Amino acid sequence: MATPLTADRLVAALKAEGCAVHEVGGWRTNNRNHKGPWGPVHGVIIHHTVTGPGTDVVELIYHGHSALPGPLATGCITKDGVVHLTGNGRANHAGGGDGDVLNAVIRESYGTYPPATHEHDGSAGSVDGNARFYGWECENKGDGKDPWPEVQYVAMVKATAAVCRAHGWGPKSTIGHLEWSDWKVDPRGFDMADFRRDVADALARPAGRWKGEDPMPQYVNLGVARQYQLAPGAWDSIEFTSEWADETGDHASGGSVFARGPARFGGSLGLHIDGLPAGAVVQARMSEYEGDQLRADHPIHEVVGTGGGSFAVVPLTKRLASGRSMRVRLLNQSAAPVTVASAVLTVLVWKET
Repeated sequence: MATPLTADRLVAALKAEGCAVHEVGGWRTNNRNHKGPWGPVHGVIIHHTVTGPGTDVVELIYHGHSALPGPLATGCITKDGVVHLTGNGRANHAGGGDGDVLNAVIRESYGTYPPATHEHDGSAGSVDGNARFYGWECENKGDGKDPWPEVQYVAMVKATAAVCRAHGWGPKSTIGHLEWSDWKVDPRGFDMADFRRDVADALARPAGRWKGEDPMPQYVNLGVARQYQLAPGAWDSIEFTSEWADETGDHASGGSVFARGPARFGGSLGLHIDGLPAGAVVQARMSEYEGDQLRADHPIHEVVGTGGGSFAVVPLTKRLASGRSMRVRLLNQSAAPVTVASAVLTVLVWKET
């Protein structure tokens, strides 16, 4: 529980953390305090804006729109890494959420993720998040494919760490909107557990010292030398038999592992499936292993058949703990075998210690 920061204290905290700050004209008095309480505050919620090129995203977050008046967040963090302050007080960003999640955030008592949310704005058991959380709206289409530039992601971590440091909070005072409301999906494109680990790294250093990733990642480019048959009904790891580049040295010849922890990686897998009936599906997912033991599966992506050649690009982004390795597995959900005509993996890997 904490009294909200004054405008001056918020600006000072952000600048001390190394953020590029733009004070939008009038932000210090732009709020929804006349509609309900502001504070005590307990944490920070991360959002994506669902906007693309041509949108004046800062203007949108400051003023809102006909269905939802602004401010829509404490600030808007644009792709160039600037923190645009848009509101000082209650903002229309969180809406209703789960009281169990709020209690876990207050106590910072949860594990990797807060408890699953079962509430949303207007549901019978929801609690008012606009009174209790700062909000960062972060410029992104929100389709899971729009990239998060490093300069923007670093700014998001630093801005969040600035608020947490000013209040004496730890990284578990930070949640994604999807962890607060069961009908929200933001932010998409990175994992909140990874984000919290980066906030923890920033808080472990003096203010302004966290710089983000090593600017020199290692390059991994793998594929399959020959097409092969994928039988229906069982998850099957892709065996990468072509190796054009493996600067990390983590891929054994003919093996399915493409990265080993501790590391962070980002990239994609291009798939070409032949013989997949129209409307039928081949699923793809990343899977974490310790040795040969499956430890964790990640979200599923789908290749939907077109009746001829079917194509998809699967995003590959994750952080791997020490002792873990990552593979890509496929599941043919059609009734007959299909052909994996091509699978090309391209990732950048940042090795960690």
